[in-house]
Amino acid sequence: MKRREFITLLIGAAAWPVAARAQQPERMRRVGILMAYPESDAVYQGYVMAFREEFQKLGWQEGRNVRFDYRWATSDLELIKRSAKELVALQPDLILTSSTPSTASLLQQTQTIPIVFANIFDPVASGFVASLSRPGGNATGYVISEPSMASKWPELLKEIAPRMSRIAILYHPATTAQFVEAWLQPLKAAAASFGVEAILAPINDSSELEPVIAAQAREPNGGLVAMPDSFLVGHRVEVTSLAARHHLPALYNYRVFTEVGGLMSYGNSPLVNYRRSATYVDRILKGEKPSELPVQLPVQYELAINLKAAKALGLTVPQTLLVAADELIE
Repeated sequence: MKRREFITLLIGAAAWPVAARAQQPERMRRVGILMAYPESDAVYQGYVMAFREEFQKLGWQEGRNVRFDYRWATSDLELIKRSAKELVALQPDLILTSSTPSTASLLQQTQTIPIVFANIFDPVASGFVASLSRPGGNATGYVISEPSMASKWPELLKEIAPRMSRIAILYHPATTAQFVEAWLQPLKAAAASFGVEAILAPINDSSELEPVIAAQAREPNGGLVAMPDSFLVGHRVEVTSLAARHHLPALYNYRVFTEVGGLMSYGNSPLVNYRRSATYVDRILKGEKPSELPVQLPVQYELAINLKAAKALGLTVPQTLLVAADELIE
């Protein structure tokens, strides 16, 4: 063999492994998504889509280097537990979760698979993380609201309904057990400062919504605060319809309530949190540990007022609220 041909052959042989490596497909990563809402809920479908859009911008493409496994568990606690068990059995690289109950169910099933929560209230009180700055386990993520903001709800409701003297605090104990006390304290203290009596109104299932809300409307000058939890979000149409039917001025944590007829909402935007969650999912899949990624606090609060609902209740929205509102729904 001539010297030139021999050298050419050596160079070509050295290039073979590089070419072979370049042709190999990217490693496929598996991401589970556990939603405590029905699959038919267009709002939460939109939140998942927002997460996926941000995730794609970071270089992840479904079918090429990532696949998603979904479980839409509704707010049914037993279904959430079964869905969590099913996802963990698939041994995904990471699971994105939507609520306090779904996060709790996942952590009962695994202490090793990374979990990113997109939309929960108090991960420390719930026992999900050791601290906000150093989570310390296999879970981290994004907080939707802080307990101190609950003090704002009676103030806003009193401003739009100045004759209000009682507030019924509507909540679902089974889905708020880990964090409800932290929220009730500032809410009740704020109500008292405005001379408003705060009355606890727990409901255990959807059949109790009608009698509980109706009971609060039997006396005049009542109001309603719906605590933030996945159960009430899942039944938001029923809750807002009942509040309207019984002429109760009501305040909610999420804008999705005002979009279906609720009077007023004040809180963080879940859509923003789902978009932000893509960053942590990306970083963990690329090798960072959830135990070292600090829990992120809200970055944006929004006030929404449904003017049609206010008119139906005979309320005049003061100019201060009209100016302060981020969205006025006609």
